[in-house]
Amino acid sequence: MDKMSEEVKPESLSLCPLGTAAAPEPELLCIFGTGDLGRSLGLRLLQAGYRVVMSHVAAAQSAPLVLMCIQRDHYDFLETLAPQLKGKVLVDVSNNIKKNMYPEANAEYLQRLIPAAKVVKAFNTLSAWALQNGPSDANRQVFLCGDSKEAKQAVADMATKLGFTVLDRGSLSVARELEDFPLQLFPEWRLPLRVAVGLTAFFFFYVVLRDVIYAYVVQGKDISFRIMVSLANKVFPIVSLIMLALCYLPGVVAAFFQLYRGTKYKRFPNWLDRWMLCRKQLGLLALGFAFLHVMYTLIIPIRYYVRYRIAARTISDIRENRTSEFDSTSAWRTDSYYSVGILGFATYLLLGITSLPSVSNALSWREFNFIQSKLGYLTLLLCTLHTYLYGWNRFLYPSSYKWYTPSAYQLCLVLPSAVLVLKLLLLLPWVDRSLTRIRQGWERKTDPEEASTGLLLT
Repeated sequence: MDKMSEEVKPESLSLCPLGTAAAPEPELLCIFGTGDLGRSLGLRLLQAGYRVVMSHVAAAQSAPLVLMCIQRDHYDFLETLAPQLKGKVLVDVSNNIKKNMYPEANAEYLQRLIPAAKVVKAFNTLSAWALQNGPSDANRQVFLCGDSKEAKQAVADMATKLGFTVLDRGSLSVARELEDFPLQLFPEWRLPLRVAVGLTAFFFFYVVLRDVIYAYVVQGKDISFRIMVSLANKVFPIVSLIMLALCYLPGVVAAFFQLYRGTKYKRFPNWLDRWMLCRKQLGLLALGFAFLHVMYTLIIPIRYYVRYRIAARTISDIRENRTSEFDSTSAWRTDSYYSVGILGFATYLLLGITSLPSVSNALSWREFNFIQSKLGYLTLLLCTLHTYLYGWNRFLYPSSYKWYTPSAYQLCLVLPSAVLVLKLLLLLPWVDRSLTRIRQGWERKTDPEEASTGLLLT
């Protein structure tokens, strides 16, 4: 959590929004603490039309709602204000620096210190930066919990006026769970990161086995230097393409679930729900691997190995008075390979840019869905085609199957090709019509008696 005030200052500071001289007197709120979060929250409240008073006993007497923007270590002074805080709503926004730091949650400790007050845990998952920049550029959700419904409603109304959405997590006993939220390190990224690390490790050792170890054992060549650039530039695009396919596979699977069940009102399995919730993270990691692939490709012409091979071949052709004939088929293939790759990376970037909150908030749902869905499948198609053009007809040569294993690029084509084929099946007119009806609320009745009851009800 952002830095809060180290001490409670006795000075009284009263702030009012501009232009309220002729208007009805705004609602008064009190903030204890003048740290980053307290100041940011006070500024947002002023912008929302509240009057704010900070760090004064008189404020605690007059304000029905008090925001506690101080650390737990400074709660003890509140015992002297217990009479003034009786019946007031105390909003605890504090966090700790590590889990299980205290035997009870900060909000529960505050409730025990001032039992006559109504304590609500809220705003602790927001940073001072988020409050300063507004919910359109940060997390829109405010979690809260408390034992008083009236107190929670008062805090929810205030959060709504500030432009946030509110999620009630229940009684005050949930406060420890809310206080643990900011301490979690990339909770939504854990599964995608594990997938990325697993795929990278598998394909790295796979290409090392087929290229480096095979050349050393069978051919007696040491090409281990190729691990740093050549092999890395094989692994990165492979992982990128597979992770991009993993972004769109759960949507296809969900569609087949709905077609099979004949309804959209049944919950998906937990594993599918979890998979669908991490699609954004999978896509951003896939974009990162694609960017690495582009960077590694750009340095290929300046590599020592490449320059040495070009020079050696040129000298060999001169000595033998040999001239290579121009192959128009190879020219078409390589130009198509690069062109499709550039287009695929361009649409890749577009997907990544529109996933940013500041950009996605400026788009309508239809626009966002068009980019992330329609252009997303186009990106998958272009990147898959790029890989097919890279392999071209290599799969026909027995020398490609070292130790009877397929090339890494052949393995990476399995999943995206399957996703594209399944998506094409969903685009068939009769399949698409059925799926559209289901997503519009139609349900298939399997029981005749249930079907007749449904007809009578309609």
